[in-house]
Amino acid sequence: MNTTDGIKCLIVDDIPQNLVALEALLQRDGVQFLKAHSAREALELLLQHSDIALALLDVQMPEMNGFDLAALIRGSERTRHIPLIFMTAGTHEQNWQFQGYESGAVDFLYKPIDPDMLSAKVSIFFELHRRKQELAQQLQERTEALRVNEMFMAVLSHDLRTPLQSIKVTASLLKRQPDASRNEELAERLLSNSQRMGRMVEDLLDVTRIRQAGGLRLTLTDMDLASLCAAAVDDARHSAADRVLHYEALGSTEGRWDSERLAQVIGNILGNALKHGTADEPITVTIDGSAAAEVVVGIENGGTIPAALLPDLFKPFRGGERQPGQREGLGLGLYIAQQIARAHGGGIQVQSADGRTRFELRLPRQPLASHRQALL
Repeated sequence: MNTTDGIKCLIVDDIPQNLVALEALLQRDGVQFLKAHSAREALELLLQHSDIALALLDVQMPEMNGFDLAALIRGSERTRHIPLIFMTAGTHEQNWQFQGYESGAVDFLYKPIDPDMLSAKVSIFFELHRRKQELAQQLQERTEALRVNEMFMAVLSHDLRTPLQSIKVTASLLKRQPDASRNEELAERLLSNSQRMGRMVEDLLDVTRIRQAGGLRLTLTDMDLASLCAAAVDDARHSAADRVLHYEALGSTEGRWDSERLAQVIGNILGNALKHGTADEPITVTIDGSAAAEVVVGIENGGTIPAALLPDLFKPFRGGERQPGQREGLGLGLYIAQQIARAHGGGIQVQSADGRTRFELRLPRQPLASHRQALL
């Protein structure tokens, strides 16, 4: 979630005209005003909304006054950080000011309030909150970058070392092997491990391109996506002869895409369906080109992805996914597939419930203007 989505300001006053006047005075781009006519309504809004930048509280309200409301706000861990400004039309009671500041207020204003002064004060708190959001976003990005860098080191020290060690051992055996009949078996082992290392290296290079170059570069050509999907399904049928695969294409499936990259996406999702889907249930691949602006590819299989994994499914090096002894890869396939889809101006969505899992790839027929800078 982006931490700089906007700024929220809570205004509490039992007189509707005051709420309207305050919102009109303080209105500016990127600010959402939450208006409450009573302390009870204010508490309901505080439950519904988080990350509120500022609260303007009227002191004199029926049922529960502003001081009591402030005490409840300050008493909750979730809301105690919100700056409070009290407003009152009452007399200049010094005890009220003391009570207001004891309740955690940052300011205490008497009506009629100078509009320029109030606007200037509020702007300061909005700007402080905006900077707080930006710092939180930067911290999140740097924390994620540190996590990915640590995983890179783990890959280099462990995952790549495993097939490399196998290659060294096999080569040593091949060198000393007097029985020529075993040469083919050892050569196949060398080839398998070298291909595995090659896939890992390509995945790592893709992640580096995505994170350092701002996205993957594409080579676009006019193509028919149905032909690409049909070829991927045929390959899957040959590699898993015991599995049932259904394929259907509807409408026009032509567009301008990077065929090599999309083959990577389809192959990854289809490979996951073969690997993780329920073995005795069919895999269904559909490509729907009935819409004028986009083409949709759906790949559905039996089985359900655990709910705890869904939020992190498209993150690189996602934790908790790989089992001990698992050797299929680095957990980067879906992350790279999502980035390829986004480079085309599209995306990948997943639904997994009631024993079925469906991945849906959406691609505009032409690259969007906002994505052209990522294309060759």
